[in-house]
Amino acid sequence: MSAYVVFIILAALAFDYINGFHDAANSIATVVSTRVLSPRAAVIWAAIFNFIAFVVYPTHVSASIAKGIALDAVTYNVVLGTLIGAITWNLLTWWWGLPSSSSHALMGAFAGAALAHTPHFGILDLKVFGRTLAFIVVAPVLGMVLGYVLMRIVRVLFASSKPAKVDGIFRRGQLVSAALYSLGHGGNDAQKTMGIITLLLITARIQEPTAHPEPQLWVVLLCHAAMGLGTLSGGWRIVKTMGMKITKLKPVGGFCAETSGAVTLAMATFLGVPVSTTHTITGSIIGAGTADRRLSAVRWGVASRIVLAWVVTIPASAAVAALSYVLIRAISGHP
Repeated sequence: MSAYVVFIILAALAFDYINGFHDAANSIATVVSTRVLSPRAAVIWAAIFNFIAFVVYPTHVSASIAKGIALDAVTYNVVLGTLIGAITWNLLTWWWGLPSSSSHALMGAFAGAALAHTPHFGILDLKVFGRTLAFIVVAPVLGMVLGYVLMRIVRVLFASSKPAKVDGIFRRGQLVSAALYSLGHGGNDAQKTMGIITLLLITARIQEPTAHPEPQLWVVLLCHAAMGLGTLSGGWRIVKTMGMKITKLKPVGGFCAETSGAVTLAMATFLGVPVSTTHTITGSIIGAGTADRRLSAVRWGVASRIVLAWVVTIPASAAVAALSYVLIRAISGHP
């Protein structure tokens, strides 16, 4: 394995770490904002389940990423340009406190760098990219619907219970729902970096290409570890936006939002769709908040800023990745 390949793998793990750091809010925002766990306890809880997710979920998402671009359009510089583009966009949106999608940043960057190398849209697997684009809408809408329905069911079931009793039950329930959501987050998001590293190893002829490229065990463990460590660091700017600015949640609302988000992520991961955990939990929070306190409880100004970040993420990360590829090619002298 050449030094350049090792360097790119380290860059991929850096992206995974930043992904965990950036998306920590997705796993812990609700459980922190409802004061069920302290921020430090919440990130430890989330990081544990981020890491062990590989035991639960198959590597369908990793295979989708590895098949997303035609092999003859992938070079070392394309992969490195992809990672630089995605990392740059993640850091910018973290600084701005916007919960944008690391998944879509990576997919957009991958397309941008590959098209800069081979300017032909035929190199893109339209099935992979089409499903990813479709889930920009499907994930938050499904999360919203499930969050709303689950919240309504809970309100009917506990209509005659005292508020203090309901609060106590769902404070404990949120430990379970937060764990389930963190499993889904780790299961879907860590696999995206696994797919990139697997594709790099195939390009370097260290791994044989197959119809369903499986990541090697050491890749799986390193990616989950990097994401877990990133989650431990916590993206507090985004936690504030996700957990406190969209709508105010009680433990029962946090439980419903996390559970509906976990169901959505599980479905997408088993289908092999690189879905945005950010979109999923945002929709789930809005759905649960709406069912609990009506549409007026949602701060739609904040929500609209989040949606704007979603729209901009793919083209912005693609542009940064394309520019990065051009600069790397000029410096290295190789494609």
